[in-house]
Amino acid sequence: MDRPQFLTKVVSWLREGYPNGVPSSDYQPLFALLRRQLSEEEVTSVSHELIKSGQMTDNRPEPITSIDAGVLITKITDELPLEADVERIRKHLESMGWPFDPAPLTDPDDNSETGD
Repeated sequence: MDRPQFLTKVVSWLREGYPNGVPSSDYQPLFALLRRQLSEEEVTSVSHELIKSGQMTDNRPEPITSIDAGVLITKITDELPLEADVERIRKHLESMGWPFDPAPLTDPDDNSETGD
C-alpha cells in the first residue's frame, strides 16, 4: 500500500472514531497504534536480503542475528524495529532452514554469574 492511500485510510479511521476531533490526552496512544509494521512482502524481502548477505563457514550458514535483522528493518522503515517484526523475520528465516541468533551479544562461555 502506498503512503497516500495509507494516510487516507488513517485519516478516515480517525474521523470515524473522533468526529469532534482527537482529545490531546489520546495523542500518544494513537501514535503508538499507528507505528509502522512490515508487510508480508517486506518480511520476505528482508529475509532474502539477509540470506544473500549471509556468511558460510565449513559449508554451513552462519546464524543471522537479531541485530542484522534490526539494521535492515531500520533501513526500510526509518524507525527502530519492532520486536514483532524481528520475530517474523526469525520465523521466516528458520522456515527456510537458515539459523537465527536472537541474542548475538550474549557470550555462551561467560561464567561470570556462576563465579567460575
